[in-house]
Amino acid sequence: MIFDVDPQFANTDEWYESIPEEVRPSKDQPFYHLFAENDRTHYIAYVSEQNLVPDDSELPLSHPDISEWFDLTGRGTYELKKHATN
Repeated sequence: MIFDVDPQFANTDEWYESIPEEVRPSKDQPFYHLFAENDRTHYIAYVSEQNLVPDDSELPLSHPDISEWFDLTGRGTYELKKHATN
């Protein structure tokens, strides 16, 4: 689940340079902050637009930090909490 976007790269040079050069994305594209999870853990990821992939699994979201940013509506959708906006 995406919770923020940077129109261009806005992370540290150290983070960027830690990505192997042959797969390092261009800085002049949107980068997304998202709640991510796998079979072992939940984490926050910073992902270039070119590396986003849709989640078509239809599994319920279970990241523990989602409730800090979003309210689950009665329709089963997520609404950004007012305090979470800039």
